[in-house]
Amino acid sequence: MEKVFYVTTPIYYVNAEPHIGHAYTTILADFVHRLHLTLGYDSFFLTGTDEHGDKIATAAEAGKMTPQDYADKISGKFKSAWDDININYSDFIRTTEPRHKKVVQDILQKVYDKGDIYFGSYGGNYCVGCERFLTEKEIVDGKCPEHNKEPQFIEEKNYFFKMSKYQDWLLDHINKNPEFIRPERYKNEVLSMLKGDALEDLCISRPVSRLTWGIPLPFDENFVTYVWFDALINYVSAIGYPDDSKYKKYWPAVQHIIAKDILKPHGIFWPTMLKAADIDPYMNLNVHGYWNMDEAKMSKSLGNVVTPHDLVSKYGNDQIRYFFLKEMTFGLDARFNEDLIIDRINYDLANDLGNLINRTFNMAGKYFESKIPEAGEDKAGRDELLAGFKKASDSYVDYCCKFQTSIGLEKLWEFIRSLNKYVDETKPWQLAKESNMDKLSSVIRNLLESIYSVAVLLSPVLINISPEIIASLNGEKSATDIDSLNSLNNLKTGETLKELGILFPKLEKVKAEAKSEPVKEKKTDTEGLIDISDFGKVDIRVALVVEAEKVDGSDKLLYLTVDSGSDTRQIVAGIAQVYAPEDIKGKKILLVSNLKPAVIFGKESRGMLLAAKKSSKDKPQVIFADETVPVGARLG
Repeated sequence: MEKVFYVTTPIYYVNAEPHIGHAYTTILADFVHRLHLTLGYDSFFLTGTDEHGDKIATAAEAGKMTPQDYADKISGKFKSAWDDININYSDFIRTTEPRHKKVVQDILQKVYDKGDIYFGSYGGNYCVGCERFLTEKEIVDGKCPEHNKEPQFIEEKNYFFKMSKYQDWLLDHINKNPEFIRPERYKNEVLSMLKGDALEDLCISRPVSRLTWGIPLPFDENFVTYVWFDALINYVSAIGYPDDSKYKKYWPAVQHIIAKDILKPHGIFWPTMLKAADIDPYMNLNVHGYWNMDEAKMSKSLGNVVTPHDLVSKYGNDQIRYFFLKEMTFGLDARFNEDLIIDRINYDLANDLGNLINRTFNMAGKYFESKIPEAGEDKAGRDELLAGFKKASDSYVDYCCKFQTSIGLEKLWEFIRSLNKYVDETKPWQLAKESNMDKLSSVIRNLLESIYSVAVLLSPVLINISPEIIASLNGEKSATDIDSLNSLNNLKTGETLKELGILFPKLEKVKAEAKSEPVKEKKTDTEGLIDISDFGKVDIRVALVVEAEKVDGSDKLLYLTVDSGSDTRQIVAGIAQVYAPEDIKGKKILLVSNLKPAVIFGKESRGMLLAAKKSSKDKPQVIFADETVPVGARLG
């Protein structure tokens, strides 16, 4: 059976420029599209822009432009934004394109001929922001809750779609297909709408006396199509409904992704429209929450909009993709601020993944001349790694294919963290000291194979950095066989590793100025004290002593090679009278990592370890970190 996947974003309304709400949905769709390609699927990814309706005509008039010129301008900005962040869409549909207009008119005519569209008169509360009539239940305190504005009462003659005719069918279909709308909370919300009252028929036209910017009804040129009846049809018009081979191939596998504010049109309007047009319903509707800025929904009117270009320019494309996919629990709202981005970069990407790769490549360089070693007779815990990776990869794929990327990535990250623990437990530096090259070669080979398989699985997330990791291992640029990844046996013995450098530089947070009133103290109370901002300048982190040797010409100094979690560096430490090189090697220390370099006894020292002594006459005692604290973890 052919593996086929079709994913769509909502087509974005061109009344505003793209912001991170749009970016999240598009990045999510791009991720699942790339993931399915990696897994060997024939995948199609559709996005685009919605360009008709009242708001577009009003915005164009305010800008002294024609609606078409205005739509061209804003649609171009969306396309440019997605190209800037390397969105790998298969098609970009615009509702002003002839191919779309034709399908809309064909479906309208088909539903009209079936008797499911009629002419009538209607008066109701119309929300310009939603571009639809609101029911009494939807109005809260006299306003549209979505746009916080009073709707306008409009009474006019229009054409109506017999949506109520399909209420029972839709209710039955959802009950028989419990994952039709997911997560479950949104399925229950739609069921509540359907069970509460009889559905009203849907007004699907606007008179040209009031609005000319729309697709004319094929059976009455005095009316244009209501924007939702027009826009939703993009999902089939873009793939050539009704006869194109793309439509026949991809439509049965379609997965829609939307934000929760457009649940009703997608959960009720669209499936009943499809049923009336004798088109099979979509497979799944996947609904996500909002990104909240300081607990408020992001919106242009509140002035708290953040653009994807700004974020990517500041933090990097892969970093922002990872943040979005990891931070939001699908279906729930998520909090957005830049401190959270920095935390994800520093802890997940730099500490966990970057540190693992850096440590492994450094050891491969030191012990095997940067060549991929052949595994030894001693498997060095390989069976446990195989079981751990299979469990992680299966969970990652399963959750991510259901759009639960936060959970899927966490399952994979549990394995990444276990690899850092594996390094600490197997102690390759100790194996080298003992000349146990059989086990050492297995440990390094196991790590390199694991890094390769992780990098392939992460290639739909880290679209720029994963290919670099794979290339540095001389691995295949892509893999479609999950069993091959699970084997942890994909690299060629003897291949030379390519230098990677620091993949995820750590970032510092900008500290907000204190808002409280300064505390008045006596001068004697503060003498010798420092401000918290002074302490914040000192970067103290856990580092691993990889090598240690005495400094020629000095009986007090040791020359240490340490792994700081982000790099490997050398420091000079005045502890030789207390510690022999073998006493300190393999231990975790506290490193002041942001000291200016100094030359001591002819050797450059890039940092300082922390040691304590009771008085100047006592010898220094090194402060060792607990073995459970990961390398690169920062004190504070």
